[in-house]
Amino acid sequence: MQVYLALIIPVLLVTCWLYTAHIARASFPRLRNKRICLLIAHPDDEAMFFAPTVLALADPQLGNHVKILCLSSGDADGLGPTRKTELARSAVLLGLRHESDVLVIEDPAFPDSMTSTWDAAKLANVLARAFQANPAKSATRKQASGSDKSNEAPTATIDVLITFDRQGVSGHPNHISLYHGAVAWLQGMMRGKTGWECPVALYTLTSTNILRKYASVLDAPFTMLRCVLQSMAGAGTKGKEGMPKRLMYLSDIGAYRTAQKAMTQAHKSQMRWFRWGWIGVGRYMVVNDLKRERIV
Repeated sequence: MQVYLALIIPVLLVTCWLYTAHIARASFPRLRNKRICLLIAHPDDEAMFFAPTVLALADPQLGNHVKILCLSSGDADGLGPTRKTELARSAVLLGLRHESDVLVIEDPAFPDSMTSTWDAAKLANVLARAFQANPAKSATRKQASGSDKSNEAPTATIDVLITFDRQGVSGHPNHISLYHGAVAWLQGMMRGKTGWECPVALYTLTSTNILRKYASVLDAPFTMLRCVLQSMAGAGTKGKEGMPKRLMYLSDIGAYRTAQKAMTQAHKSQMRWFRWGWIGVGRYMVVNDLKRERIV
């Protein structure tokens, strides 16, 4: 009997995982034909936390153009140049079109540090320079034309920005800073733009408690049920161009193995003993649920 249970339980778990992955793909909305930026703090964040999202969104059949903006080279241990190269390799493994779709910012204002909180205003300025028309040039054109266009529709060169939520998943202050910087950028963009929708949908990765964080595929059914209930409670799809308020991405076995390879083959410098444990039982290697933030 014990031998039978030892054989049947893994089979049941894998079957449940694959069935849940199928249901998630069939039931949850997808983003199509969007310009998407993943905003991360360090090289390897894209693989350790966002792999299911990147793998899903970079599917060529969806027509999205996914890019990664990384706000540090992860140089805390003096490995910045190595880690930048590793990030580019990982991104391509996860489905990005080319290594040129990855941009790493190296700025003393954004040190890779467990004790450093990055300034939200400085982060907002980086995002504005990257994804908005030059404000100074816009002001010059307005003065030259003599017209008041202060309430023109806001524009950006991306449709979707994805980053950590206000808890940063792991509680890392650099992760948390990205949330506040992204919100500050979008709030600044919308200031004085009465009656217009924000042109960029901000999605944040949901943080979980420590038990769920290390539950691997066992967390998938719970996450799916939670997302469904939240949708029924009023999450809907109303908003910018009908953008959904909740997204869920659940990897199958092949995508899960690809995410693991992004760490073991691309981010070799980071493969210490505890990261082997993470890529084995970390739920973010398998499932991501994202919430669209309301910008006011």
